[in-house]
Amino acid sequence: MITTMSLVLAVSFLSFIRVSNDVANGLLAAGNPTYRQSLINAGYDLQPEETRIESSPKQRWIVILSLLVCVVGIVNAQLMAVTERFREIGTMKCLGALDRFVLRLFLLEAGMQGLAGAGVGSLLGGVCAILNGLASFGMDAMGNLPFMDAWTSVLFAVVVGCVLSLLGVLYPAILAARMQPVEAMRAEH
Repeated sequence: MITTMSLVLAVSFLSFIRVSNDVANGLLAAGNPTYRQSLINAGYDLQPEETRIESSPKQRWIVILSLLVCVVGIVNAQLMAVTERFREIGTMKCLGALDRFVLRLFLLEAGMQGLAGAGVGSLLGGVCAILNGLASFGMDAMGNLPFMDAWTSVLFAVVVGCVLSLLGVLYPAILAARMQPVEAMRAEH
C-alpha cells in the first residue's frame, strides 16, 4: 500500500506538470495575444519570440526529487516486505524454488503495484491539470488543448511510475532471491 500511494503522489505531480504545460502550449499555439497575456499573468515566463513552453529548471528539480523520494520509499517498503516474508521465502526455496522464481515474484508484485499506482496517479494529475487550466483560463483551455500531447504526457507518467517501481524493488528482490533457505527458516519474526 505504501508503494502504491507513494507512486500515486509522485506520478500525479509529474503528470500535473506535464499536462499543465500542454494546456499552456495549446493556448500559446492558438496565437491569440490575449491568451499570451493570460499565460504571463498566470506566472509563465514568456519571451516575445517563444512559441513553446517547457518546464522550468525549478519544476524539473522538484519532480526529480519527488520521484527520488518515491523510489526510496519503495525500497524501504519492499525491504520490510522481504523481512516479513522470511519464512515464506525459506519455505519456497526448501520446496525447490529457484532464485529466479523469487526474483520474478517480487518484480511481478512491484510491477502490478507500479501499474496501479502510476495509472491512478497519472490520471489524477492530468485531471487536476485540466481543472486548473479551466479555473485559470476558462473554456479556452479546453478548446485549445492538444489532447494527443496530454495523453502522451499521461502515458509517459505511467511508464515512469512503472519503471520506478521496478527499480525500487530490484535490490530487495535480489536480497530475497539470494537468501539461504536454512537462514530464512531459522529467522524468528
